[in-house]
Amino acid sequence: MTRLCVIAGDGIGHEVVPSAVRLLERLIPRLQVTEAEAGWDCFQRHGQSVPETTLQRMRECGAGLFGAVSSPSHRVEGYRSAILTLRQSLQLNVNLRPVRSWPRISPRADVDLMILRENSEGLYIGREHMQSADLAIAERHISRHASEHIAQRAAQVARLRDGRRITLVHKANVLPLTCGLFRDSCRRVLTAEGLDDIVDERLVDVAALQLIERPQDFDILVTTNLFGDILSDLASYWSGGLGMAPSLNWGEGIALAEPVHGSAPDIAGTGKANPLAAILSSALLLRYQWQAGALADQLENAVGSLLAEMSIAELDSQTTQIIEQELLKRL
Repeated sequence: MTRLCVIAGDGIGHEVVPSAVRLLERLIPRLQVTEAEAGWDCFQRHGQSVPETTLQRMRECGAGLFGAVSSPSHRVEGYRSAILTLRQSLQLNVNLRPVRSWPRISPRADVDLMILRENSEGLYIGREHMQSADLAIAERHISRHASEHIAQRAAQVARLRDGRRITLVHKANVLPLTCGLFRDSCRRVLTAEGLDDIVDERLVDVAALQLIERPQDFDILVTTNLFGDILSDLASYWSGGLGMAPSLNWGEGIALAEPVHGSAPDIAGTGKANPLAAILSSALLLRYQWQAGALADQLENAVGSLLAEMSIAELDSQTTQIIEQELLKRL
C-alpha cells in the first residue's frame, strides 16, 4: 500500500495540493491519503507550526506533499518555520531541485539539470547571537557525515539520470575548513562510487555566473545549504521561474515533496493558482521515493504536452481546476 501524508499548509496550498493528489490517485489507484497540519495558520490555532501529530503521520506514511507556508513579517515569540521544522525533525537532509526546459515558457530548450542542496546544516542551524550591540555572529556547521550523505545521494541520482557530470560547488578558497571539509568528503565518496571521472568543482560565484551564461553545460550540482538555496532559485529562471519550481526533501525512508512557490495570499481562494509546481513535486516523489520512474515520466510528459499547447498568457489565464482537468486527460 502506497501512503501519502498531505499537508496543505497556508494560502494556495489548499488549492494546488488537492490537484496534485488527484493526479497521483489517477496514477496510483490504491493510494492511501492522510491529512495533517503545518504552517502559520496552524501556529495561530495551536501554538505550534508543526504539531507532533503531523510528524508522526509523516513517519507512518514515509512520504508527504506540502503545499505552502506563510511567514509573519516580524518576529513572533514561539514561532519557528514549518518547513525548517519538518526538514530537521524528520532528517530530510537532502533537497532535490530539478531545473529543465519546458515548451514555450523556458527561455531556452536545452537545460536539464539537478541541484542537490544539503538540507540540514550550514547557516540554517539558526545559531546566531549578539556578541555586542554592534556585532552579530552566526555559526556555520559543516559535518563530514552530512557531506558524505549528500554525495551518496548524488551518486544515486547520477545513476538514475545516467549522469554525465557532477559539479561540487563551494567557496573553499575563503572557507577552507568548512567548504574544504564538504568538498573533500564528497570527492572521497564519489571516488569510492566509481564516479570520479565525471566529478568537477566550481567556486559558488563562478557557478552562479555559468548557470546564467551556459546552463546547458551543467548536469548535477552538489552544494551546501545556503549556496544551494540561492543557486536553485537562480536556476529556476530556465524552467519558468519559482512558480514552476518543484522540490523534494529527501531523507532515509522518508521524503516530503514541496513546491517552491509561497502561499500567494493575494490570489488564495480565487481558484487561479497554478498547480504545476506541486504536480511536478509529486513526480519527484514517484521517481525518487517510490521508485516509480515510469509513472513520474508519465506525469512529467503530461505537463510537457500541456505546456506545448499553451502560451504563458494562456497558462496564467487558466484556473487551477482547468489545468488539473487538462492533465487528467493526458494521463
